[in-house]
Amino acid sequence: MDSEGREHAASVYERAVGSGIRSLPPVLRRYFGPVPEGHVGVGEGVYEIVGSRYRRAAGALLRWSARHDVLFAESGRDIPFVVENRAAADGTLRGMRWFGFPRATRVMRDTMHVDGGEIVQRLGRRGGLEVRLAARASAEGMLLRSRRLAWRIRGLRVPLPRIAGVEVRETEDGNGRQRVDVRLRMPLLGEVFRYSGTFVYRIVPECDTVPVVSPALPTLSMWLTQNSPN
Repeated sequence: MDSEGREHAASVYERAVGSGIRSLPPVLRRYFGPVPEGHVGVGEGVYEIVGSRYRRAAGALLRWSARHDVLFAESGRDIPFVVENRAAADGTLRGMRWFGFPRATRVMRDTMHVDGGEIVQRLGRRGGLEVRLAARASAEGMLLRSRRLAWRIRGLRVPLPRIAGVEVRETEDGNGRQRVDVRLRMPLLGEVFRYSGTFVYRIVPECDTVPVVSPALPTLSMWLTQNSPN
C-alpha cells in the first residue's frame, strides 16, 4: 500500500464497526480513528486502580505473564501510564502500554486486526494469547467484549474454553479526557484483573514519541527516556 493509501486507510476499529464510528464523541473518534504513516498515537494519564485481587494466590502465574508483557502481579492506585499506538503497513494496529509503579515499570503489548467483523487481539511479546472481540460504537462510547480465546504456539492455534471474559469500555469523562475501564472476569472467581482511569490522547510525529511524555509523570517519563519504547 502506498503512503497516501496508508494515511487515509480506515483504522482497525472503523473496519469493525463501520459507520458507527461517527457516533462516538470527538475525543473517542481521535483514539479509534486511523494513525497516519510516520505518526504515533500517544496517550498519557493515570489509572485510578490497576491490578488483581488474586495477586498473592496467582503470583507465580502473573510474574510469568509479566515476562511476556501481558499481565503482572503489581497493583496500586493513581498509577501513571503511557500508551502508544502504531499502524503497520498491513493495517495491523500495534499497541504498547507502560504502567509506572513506584518500584517497577510494567509493559503490555498487543496487536490488532479485523477478521469476519471481529477484532482479533493478540497479546504479549510474541502474540501468544488471542482474544476475539465484538465491538460496538455509540454516542456513549466504545464497548468491546471478548467472544473467543485461543493460544498460539509454534505456528499452531489452539482454541481455549471460555475460561475468562474481557470487557473494555471507553467513554468521555466530561472534561475532555478519555476514560478506559478494562475488566477480566473468570467463572466462579469473578473479576480477576482490572485497570481503570483517564488520559489525554494525541497523534504526534514518530520522532516526538519520547519527548512528548508529560513532566507531570516524572517516574515514567524518566524510564521511557532511558529505555527505547520499541
